[in-house]
Amino acid sequence: MKFFGSRPKVDIKGFQPELRVIDYVATRKDDPERGPQVRLSGVDARFRILSNGELAWVRGERGQQLAEVLIDDSFPQHTCGLRDIPGVLPSESVTVVKPDLDTPDRT
Repeated sequence: MKFFGSRPKVDIKGFQPELRVIDYVATRKDDPERGPQVRLSGVDARFRILSNGELAWVRGERGQQLAEVLIDDSFPQHTCGLRDIPGVLPSESVTVVKPDLDTPDRT
């Protein structure tokens, strides 16, 4: 279907419910487990079509970061825990989005 001869615009943001950060871990240089990570419940992960060990964009008010997904059912629904993601504070809200690797026109 065409809309007046032009290509319809796709809303990139779409429906992305936010997750409240209830746990934040900042690691040190000598810690064995380091790097960006987002921990969320299995229900929230399935809603976002994410699996354990996959990469996801974590977007906050002051930036975004790719982080490894860890499914942890000890987190209540609509909350998450973050590790080593700069610019995010506990009690803030973030969106966790699967990267779009299939769209050829992405920039």
